[in-house]
Amino acid sequence: MRTEPGGCCCRRPVRANDCVANGEVRNGYVRISAATAAAAAGQIHHVTQNGGLYKRPFNEGFEETPMLVAVLTYVGYGVLTLFGYLRDFLRHWRIEKCHHATEREEQKDFVSLYQDFENFYTRNLYMRIRDNWNRPICSVPGARVDIMERQSHDYNWSFKYTGNVIKDVINMGSYNYLGFARNTGPCQEAAAKVLEEYGVGVCSTRQEIGNLDKHEELEKLVASFLGVEAAMTYGMGFATNSMNIPALVSKGCLILSDELNHASLVLGARLSGATIRVFKHNNMQSLEKLLKDAIVYGQPRTRRPWKKILILVEGIYSMEGSIVRLPEVIALKKKYKAYLYLDEAHSIGALGPTGRGVVDYFGLDPEDVDIMMGTFTKSFGASGGYIGGKKELIDYLRTHSHSAVYATSLSPPVVEQIITSMKCIMGQDGTTLGVHVEVKELRMTIKADYISISRKSKKIRSCVMEYNLQTQTHFADYKLYKSSSAKLKVILLCKQAVGFN
Repeated sequence: MRTEPGGCCCRRPVRANDCVANGEVRNGYVRISAATAAAAAGQIHHVTQNGGLYKRPFNEGFEETPMLVAVLTYVGYGVLTLFGYLRDFLRHWRIEKCHHATEREEQKDFVSLYQDFENFYTRNLYMRIRDNWNRPICSVPGARVDIMERQSHDYNWSFKYTGNVIKDVINMGSYNYLGFARNTGPCQEAAAKVLEEYGVGVCSTRQEIGNLDKHEELEKLVASFLGVEAAMTYGMGFATNSMNIPALVSKGCLILSDELNHASLVLGARLSGATIRVFKHNNMQSLEKLLKDAIVYGQPRTRRPWKKILILVEGIYSMEGSIVRLPEVIALKKKYKAYLYLDEAHSIGALGPTGRGVVDYFGLDPEDVDIMMGTFTKSFGASGGYIGGKKELIDYLRTHSHSAVYATSLSPPVVEQIITSMKCIMGQDGTTLGVHVEVKELRMTIKADYISISRKSKKIRSCVMEYNLQTQTHFADYKLYKSSSAKLKVILLCKQAVGFN
């Protein structure tokens, strides 16, 4: 891969949304000359130079919470907490009926199974608004869903289903980013055909007699899609992280993890037995300091060099909506001879000019990422996960990963769902369904409550709003039909596939 002057890791120039002096900017990723970067250094406060390896600034903007909203929120939590302690006092003296789990009288002298304070939030705060979550649906997770109606007569401690179904509720909280999880269309037809031929379950592991020709086809397709030598698929996305990281690092190794990494990455790091150090979210100065200390000081007490240094990051951090500063991470990884593990669960299929994730988004070389991980549960409308990289890496994981040795193989219809949707994104299905619509600027104004939202970023970003919607609004190819005083949770999806409205 040829690098540009100044140490930029990009292979090709990017298209600009807004132009700046002597350069371009796309999605907060500014491309300017070294001289211009030096001149603008006084105006950009979070640019990492990284010893000359990477000097291109990366700007990211987030809305700050208004002070009044923050104060009222904290006051509200404070009032609820005080009332929670009061109600616990009343429950203790049996003035108020206690619904939560408690120790039996004959077990009072035993070690406690239930820590009363640990579920204080669930008992006194979450229970008040529990009806807003965990609502069972009885339809395909498309643009609209059907929800089972339920009622509670004890303030949300228990629910009873009425037997009625609420039809056509707008679904704005699904992982179905591109609309492939449908019960009609090419994916459903292909999966149904495979279901007739192969059945539902494999009933064996890949190491025994659970390795189908469909699994081999999928892994070759995933490797081609990612631009890597080989790939391996797994039946569960969470286990792809939690079971493979322990196979890659162990005691005597160092893991540098972003503080906002997903629970699966955190669990995998803990199970590995390696030393874990956390750097601030997307902060390259913090990461470089940890890398320097690791090289200079080595392991604690013995001062021996670390066997491996593994950097764990995500492509898109789903709860924050931020994109990893991947070019800078790669520059630091090369400088300090570390390994890079990239989790593209939320970015694969939905980010980049060709949908190949954050690597494609920045125009980087896939070979610069040592371990490329992702899931099929979001953009592909299926289940499972994958690991991509060098052939030597994949061959090693086939024999050392617990997910590969002990877990049941992917279901054949699920495999076919992934294959069909991936070919659609790649344009290999002979249709135009994989053509992406890029939303360059998204604005939605709700005049009833005078709330406006403006986003110039092309990320998957979560925004929770409450508003009165009195008109029909088109939002990212979804049509919203709601009566007045409707309360919605809005997930801003800035990429939609043509044909999946």
